[in-house]
Amino acid sequence: MQGSVFFHAITALALGLAPVFTGPARAEPQPAIAMYGEPALPSGFTHLPYADPDAPKGGEIRFGVSGMFDSLNPWILNGRPAQGISSYVTESLMGRSMDEPFTLYGLLAESVETDDARTWVEFTLRPDAKFSDGNPVTVEDVIWSYETLGTQGHPRYQNAWSKVDKIEQTGPRKLRITFKEADRELALIMGMRPVLEKAQWEGRDFSSTTDIVPIGSGPYTVGRVDPGKFIELKRNPDYWGNDLGFNKGRNNFDVIRYDYFGDGGVIFEAFKGGETDSYTESNAADWGRNYNFPAVISGEVVKSEIANGRPSGIKGLVMNTRNPLFADWRVRQAMIDAFNFEFINTTINGGAEPRIASYFSNSELGMKPGPAEGKVKALLEPFADQLPPGTIEGYALPQSDGGVRNRKNMRAATKLLEEAGWQVDGDGILKKNGRPFSFEIVLQQGAAETQSVVDIYVEALKKLGIFPKVTVIDDAQYSQRTNAYDFDMAWYWRALSLSPGNEQMLYWGAKGVTEPGSRNWMGMNSPAAEAMIRAMLNARSHEDFVAATRALDRILTAGRYVIPIWYAPVDRIAHIKQLHFPEKTPLYGAWPGFQPDVWWYDEAGQ
Repeated sequence: MQGSVFFHAITALALGLAPVFTGPARAEPQPAIAMYGEPALPSGFTHLPYADPDAPKGGEIRFGVSGMFDSLNPWILNGRPAQGISSYVTESLMGRSMDEPFTLYGLLAESVETDDARTWVEFTLRPDAKFSDGNPVTVEDVIWSYETLGTQGHPRYQNAWSKVDKIEQTGPRKLRITFKEADRELALIMGMRPVLEKAQWEGRDFSSTTDIVPIGSGPYTVGRVDPGKFIELKRNPDYWGNDLGFNKGRNNFDVIRYDYFGDGGVIFEAFKGGETDSYTESNAADWGRNYNFPAVISGEVVKSEIANGRPSGIKGLVMNTRNPLFADWRVRQAMIDAFNFEFINTTINGGAEPRIASYFSNSELGMKPGPAEGKVKALLEPFADQLPPGTIEGYALPQSDGGVRNRKNMRAATKLLEEAGWQVDGDGILKKNGRPFSFEIVLQQGAAETQSVVDIYVEALKKLGIFPKVTVIDDAQYSQRTNAYDFDMAWYWRALSLSPGNEQMLYWGAKGVTEPGSRNWMGMNSPAAEAMIRAMLNARSHEDFVAATRALDRILTAGRYVIPIWYAPVDRIAHIKQLHFPEKTPLYGAWPGFQPDVWWYDEAGQ
């Protein structure tokens, strides 16, 4: 279950979760649901642990966003959606606590019930839940929303919907969803779908309509919009859910504004100039050297570091294996060997950030060094003959001495390329059967740090006789090309949570090899990876879930699809002094669900 940006994660036991219930079939209404064990917060809790129920209401917060938008419909593949709508204008039956890996609490639904095997789930709507136009949220709205998203919505909704056998009304405020197959996460996923007002969409093609202002039941409504330039969300003073414990201390700003800048490189300059109120810094060296401008010196701008317990996720250059050039794991490993991480990290970050070691590193879900053992090994062994070397035996990224030459790893890269049939000719060009080793690296305009990384990398590749073409394109073209997998190598960032589930099929599943719009940019087709995802979804204990995720992590990492860079164990946010957040911060750090959700504005800057 996604989540949608770190030191070791807190395990379910550390959070005080009870053992998994394995007794007789159980079907009684509950105000919350956890993937394993019991929710941490009791029924009737007064506020989330990372929210301040006494936080004042009012003020405005302004964010800078790279690129532009041309759609107010964030639930379809068509168009580039505006920020904030899916998070604050619409809401779901259940809401997620960012202080627990895998727990949902009632939002539009006052209760949830399911059987022990989770072959079905039933929700009861709150009688006072209503849309911003005053109309009640009905079972009919929910059923229509789920069916429409599952058949006409973005591909991210379709995988889970394909596992639904039926959805039906079972009472004036009740609906039940029955599943076709075993998948214990489905009961939670069905609580996280956005609920739209059916009447607003009658007579319209949902899959292509991008220009109507959506009506939701959330705490904000869409205010002023200048397409492609800015969007404002206005707090709804009549929001039906103001008094819920889940919402106390949240949704504090009167206005949330997103300003778009065509070149991402100017967002920081806009922040320095007072055009935006908050800026998240991704570069540790820049955090130390670029924040000496007058507003910081005077105290008008504050630097805050917020610890997080998220997995590192994967960030770096992804190789598209749909291109036969990158279909050979030896070639992909050679590309990784040629990437001098230690030198690049020192040059760009001053060596301050740790490297991403695996997709779920920095958490208990990450693979362990050395050979696979125990349950992880048992899960992988049936697929041993189809897994790349190192998956079971142990795999680690190469390390250099930090010098610019990277001799040892470049020799390893040369050897692997020769094994794969590539040789440098008399002109210093790497060729195979007379064909040069040529490919294109596609980058998004305005990403200065990304460009710097690639510039250093391209210089290193020249020593191997490889001369890639680097193409920098605008946001619209980048979205279009990556959705269609029209690239050889591209900049890739996939944030991962402590509660991975069905979305992993969208990320790594074989359907994404041909179906557009998935997150499987690398084009991997791995029955083993899909088997590990199914094992995650059907795990009946936290131990089994962790084992399956670690096994998946090994498959992804040893697959050598991405040349990873670094991650930040803390979130670095610079903001005007009038913005504040609670002393207690959530497990997930400054992920969405923290800023702007539980922040507030104090004019005095106290």
